[in-house]
Amino acid sequence: QVKWLNKHLSKLWPFVSQAATAVVKESVEPLLDDYRPPGIKSLKFNKFSLGNVSPKIEGIRIQNLQPGQIIMDIDFRWGGDPSIILAVDARVASLPIQLKDLQVFTVVRVVFQLSEEIPCISAVVVALLAEPEPKIQYTLKAVGGSLTAIPGLSDMIDDTVNSIVNDMLQWPHRLVVPLGVNVDTSELELKPEGKLSVTVVKATSLKNKELIGKSDPYVTLYVRPMFKVKTKVIDDNLNPEWNETFELIVEDKETQSVIFEVYDEDNLQQDKRLGVAKLAVNNIVPETPSEITLKLMQSVDSLKIKDYRDRGSLHLK
Repeated sequence: QVKWLNKHLSKLWPFVSQAATAVVKESVEPLLDDYRPPGIKSLKFNKFSLGNVSPKIEGIRIQNLQPGQIIMDIDFRWGGDPSIILAVDARVASLPIQLKDLQVFTVVRVVFQLSEEIPCISAVVVALLAEPEPKIQYTLKAVGGSLTAIPGLSDMIDDTVNSIVNDMLQWPHRLVVPLGVNVDTSELELKPEGKLSVTVVKATSLKNKELIGKSDPYVTLYVRPMFKVKTKVIDDNLNPEWNETFELIVEDKETQSVIFEVYDEDNLQQDKRLGVAKLAVNNIVPETPSEITLKLMQSVDSLKIKDYRDRGSLHLK
């Protein structure tokens, strides 16, 4: 029962918290560098502790029972009291940033791979379900300074957190943990399903972000944030033409999308985002070339859009 599980989770939490702190620092700190946006020189943890408040399990559903597997979806909530301070070294300022008031609600999918040998489970797969979308809320507070000293810092940290969650943990992405010796987990790993060839043709009617001259636009595109690719920069042009082709790997055509981000390069501070667009892979017909025009938006998350002003369009093949 959930009540029994939560009672034992609260007893285990001090040990889980201590172990998780070491694992997160070891595994996430290098990722922060991978996701580090232009304008930020380095991101490191000054302090990292998951605190004393254990998460709560609010419900469990057993999904389809496949031979040799048990699939469980767990409603997971955590109003934690972690102590996390991030050292942000930017071109314009360096500040320790504290993360406070953490609230997490998500559905965790756990797949148990069964075996005939004790402990009867050979591997565990952990992922977060995309629907309902994981909610991760927190506030950021500068220690001994103001967040306004580093323009765009809050948005950058939001994007970094979301990228790490989406790229590493949101289904179909998953963590696979072998529990036995010499366990073959190849069937549980995420595998490429196909290859998408995308030509970024041009953008039209971009909105200028420069006081003098025009923006210097470029496009980054990705299916997974860890594997971003980027066009060349076109100087001083609001209707740039790139005609550059990229090949992206798709691992789950039903749930994955291609994200396009158009930026204005800035050599003095953080590059400014001119707009973003999203293309669901399941809208594309295999082996069939198509020309697509996407309207640029403020965010690909409709809940984060505060204004619907025209930001121009992106033309693709």
